[in-house]
Amino acid sequence: MTDKSSATLAAARPLSSGAGLAWGLIGVVAFSFTLPFTRAAVEGLSPLFIGSARAVVAALLAALALGFTRQRRPEMVQWVRLGVVAAGVVVGFPLLTSYALVSVPASHAVVVIGLLPAATAVMAVVRGRERPGRSFWVFAALGTVAAMSFASLQNGGLGEFHEADLLLFLAVVLCALGYAEGGLLARELGAWQTVSWALIVASPLMIASTLVSIALEPPRAEPVEWAAFAYLAVVSMFLGFFAWYRGLAIGPIARVSQVQLAQPVLGILWSALLLHEAVGLPTVLGGLAVIACAGLAVRGRINRKDA
Repeated sequence: MTDKSSATLAAARPLSSGAGLAWGLIGVVAFSFTLPFTRAAVEGLSPLFIGSARAVVAALLAALALGFTRQRRPEMVQWVRLGVVAAGVVVGFPLLTSYALVSVPASHAVVVIGLLPAATAVMAVVRGRERPGRSFWVFAALGTVAAMSFASLQNGGLGEFHEADLLLFLAVVLCALGYAEGGLLARELGAWQTVSWALIVASPLMIASTLVSIALEPPRAEPVEWAAFAYLAVVSMFLGFFAWYRGLAIGPIARVSQVQLAQPVLGILWSALLLHEAVGLPTVLGGLAVIACAGLAVRGRINRKDA
């Protein structure tokens, strides 16, 4: 591990959970533009291109950063864990949300993605082999029911799910897995190093997917759509993770994951301001219900741990 690794700094000088929350909040603000900008980008670019090419651009930046700072290579076991991170946050979440946002508004998607804090806590529990109290599981289940009910009602009635909602729910699961594993791995490799190596791991697949997307549907977009794509590639796929994984590395992961509760609110706000999407009472109530359940689930886990 090099002296420039943030993991080395954390080991030498332990930081408070308040620092973790602050770094996490910076990451969440950066991520809160992801779904609105993805919705803008799919107006002129194919979902496959957006989901894969953004990772290719980010991987180029990661290779430059790793090479310039001469970071040591991860060990074999760490490469496997980086594959898990890559599957969740580099491949799964970008591709699934890109396809989902072709047919649903960004304001709808951010409410379903509001399950991410509780899902991240669940993954942290499983990965850390902890035993949370019954209240954690109760509120996590209620949050899932609230999000599913919201999604179905938005699409015409209970039980009438859109295919996009299934993609969004799967994106939540994969992203939560990548967040939890990445947060643990960042304590060993460093925050920005973790996302950089994960991007390198996924780069062969993402390059191939990008070439396929260009062959199937050559990109033809307006400047505003390219600008949205640039944000997704540079910030959502790369720079935002510097702060986010730094916060998770300081931890505890479940406590830092609480700041994600602000992401649906911010996402709905950006959707209204930037995309001029109508935000009605059902969307607001659905968002509040999901946020409340996710918050109670995460809070229950933390109380159990601190007890």
